[in-house]
Amino acid sequence: MFHKTLLAVVGGALALTVCAAQPAFAQEFPQRDPSDEASGNIRGERVQPGRINEREGREERERRPRPAPEPTPEENRVAAQALLTAANVGCQVTEAARLGVTAQQALTFEAVCASGPGYLAVAGTPPQTFNCLELAGQAVTTREREPAANVGQQCTLPVNQNAVPVVGTFAREAGITCTVDQAAAFAMSLAGNLIYEVGCADQDGYWIEKTEAGWDVSPCFDLILQGDKCRFSTAAESTGAWKTVLAGTEAAPCDVQQARRVGRDAQGLTVYEVKCVVGEGYFARVDAGTKAQRIHPCAQAAHIGGGCTLTTVAAAATTE
Repeated sequence: MFHKTLLAVVGGALALTVCAAQPAFAQEFPQRDPSDEASGNIRGERVQPGRINEREGREERERRPRPAPEPTPEENRVAAQALLTAANVGCQVTEAARLGVTAQQALTFEAVCASGPGYLAVAGTPPQTFNCLELAGQAVTTREREPAANVGQQCTLPVNQNAVPVVGTFAREAGITCTVDQAAAFAMSLAGNLIYEVGCADQDGYWIEKTEAGWDVSPCFDLILQGDKCRFSTAAESTGAWKTVLAGTEAAPCDVQQARRVGRDAQGLTVYEVKCVVGEGYFARVDAGTKAQRIHPCAQAAHIGGGCTLTTVAAAATTE
C-alpha cells in the first residue's frame, strides 16, 4: 500500500511538474491551432491566409501551359517570303511583321520588298496577297466619297506607307525626268492595270500605267482638259507645262493663259488651241512626247476645228 501511495504522489508530482513547465515550453513553440490539421499545418505553426492564397496561385500558374515565344524578325521574314513565293509574287522580302490571324484563323503578314511595292500576305491554299499601294489608293478614293468609311486593313510599316520611292522608280522607267515629290496608286484601268499619279516638284505631273507594250504616260495638263483631276499638280503648274510643249516653235513666246483640247488629227497628233496672255493664239499639233510638231496661228487656222474660239482673229489683231 505504501508503494501505491508513493506512486500516486510521484505521479502527481510529475503531473504538476509538467503543468508548471508548459508556459516555458509554449514560449519555444506556439500553441497548436485547432484548424491546423484542416489547413495542412502539421507542425502546429500559424500560417497567414495571404500566404496560402499566394502558394495556391503559384501552383495554378505552374500548371498552366506557357505561351509560345514571340517569333523573331527573321522568322517573320522567312514566313512572309514563303507565302509570297507560293502566290507567285516577285518580291524579295527585306522586312516583315506578323499582324495576327483572320477570323478564319489564317496568319497574316505585312512584307517590305527590296524593290516595288510591299504586300499583305494571308496564309491559305493558295495564299492571298494585297498590294500596299493599291490598298492605300483605294482608301483615299473611298474616303473622298465618304470620309468616315471603313477602308479595311492597311499597310502600316513606314517603308510601305511612302509611295514616292517606288512610284519614282516607275516614273524614271517611263521616261519622266522630274523630281518626284508625291505619288500614289489611285485607280484601275479597264485593262486591269494600276494607274499611278506622279507629282513633280514645281512642275506639271503625270498619270502612268504599265501595259503589255510598256509605260503609258499622260501629262496632267492634257488630263485636266479632258475633265480629269490631278491631285498633285496645281493649275499654275499645268499651265506652265506649255512652255516646254511649245519650245522651239514660233509659238514659244506665248504665255499660255487658257487651252482647250480639240482632238486628234489623221497623223495621230493631238490638236490643242492655246490662248496667249498677249498676242495671237495658236493651234498646236503635239506628239506623244508632248512636243509641238506643227503650229498654226489663229489668223490662218479657220479651217481647223471651226477655227479658234478662245482667241478671235479680230481680238488678236487689235492686241497686236
